[in-house]
Amino acid sequence: MEPRQLSDPETWTDQHGDYLYRCALLRVRDSALAEEVVQETFLAALQARDRFAGQSSERSWLVGILKHKVIDHFRKAHREAPRDNPQELGRELDTEGLFDEAGHWKLGRTEPLEWPHNPSTELERKEFWEVLKRCLASLPPRMATAFSLREVDDRSSEEVCDALNITASNLWVILHRTRKHLRQCLEGHHFGRTAA
Repeated sequence: MEPRQLSDPETWTDQHGDYLYRCALLRVRDSALAEEVVQETFLAALQARDRFAGQSSERSWLVGILKHKVIDHFRKAHREAPRDNPQELGRELDTEGLFDEAGHWKLGRTEPLEWPHNPSTELERKEFWEVLKRCLASLPPRMATAFSLREVDDRSSEEVCDALNITASNLWVILHRTRKHLRQCLEGHHFGRTAA
């Protein structure tokens, strides 16, 4: 199979701009910053186009560059930000009262529901992505960043800890609380709760 060739760089914005912008916006949650990340992606791609090996599609190659630009942004932003108190990381959401003394869900109130649809089918539905974006937007910035890097971009825990300048245990707490919040948000705004 012959390696793929890149299209004319002058067509990249028309072909891939909207898609890359949506990818960036999901990760950085700020439209101006998303535009900047996409511009940096196109610039980096233009500079590296002679190294395109043709092993992936042009769009996949551009998304890979975009993911690196996003993580570079988070590294820079978290290096320049004041250092958080490690005891306060991940405490942004109120999860008190959800569990009993043994750590089990308190029955009848907040236990996770059985979702009515297959999750892999839901991922393909536009409505799900819109609700997920709103749920991510309701998170404090550090929690959304950690979740986006780890779960959306599939970065290793070490990379996320490095980018956010946190320890592995801090990351675990942040991701745990973020997942609980997202589950509650999705149940309340997408899957719907049944009357108790």
